[in-house]
Amino acid sequence: MGRGAKTLQIMAERADGSMDVEGCARLSHVLLDFIESEDPIEGEYEIEVSSPGIDRPLTRLSDFSRWKGHEAKIELSAPLPTPNGERTRFRGVLGGLDGNDVVIVMAEGKTQFPFRAILEAKLVLTDKLIQEDLKAKKNTQDAGAGRQSNNQERV
Repeated sequence: MGRGAKTLQIMAERADGSMDVEGCARLSHVLLDFIESEDPIEGEYEIEVSSPGIDRPLTRLSDFSRWKGHEAKIELSAPLPTPNGERTRFRGVLGGLDGNDVVIVMAEGKTQFPFRAILEAKLVLTDKLIQEDLKAKKNTQDAGAGRQSNNQERV
């Protein structure tokens, strides 16, 4: 596709936080069928379906609670006054939520800001995050194997 082609990017995950290549492919086919039948996008376009990945963006208020205890980078849309001057970028450990405020714990102390003030936020790839991801994948695989053996027993 040439200049000006549109790209529809979709980041998806299951309720348990998992998403594999096969799941992305299935979702892509379902979306293409819908888009072709409903034609909501004018002109040519590309569709990209992916999982958020291990160092995922944090886009929902619940993400900051779900990933509490993990390191994140956060950029605000406007400077926030701090004891060391105004800043828009923060890196530290997520402390969860205080109402609709995101709490982050840094070497210089704890701070919080309204969720709506966040321009961009992303988990930082750490050993702790990798270990949790591996554990979650193993649990998902074990659960899938359990469902498979239950289905085989019913046949």
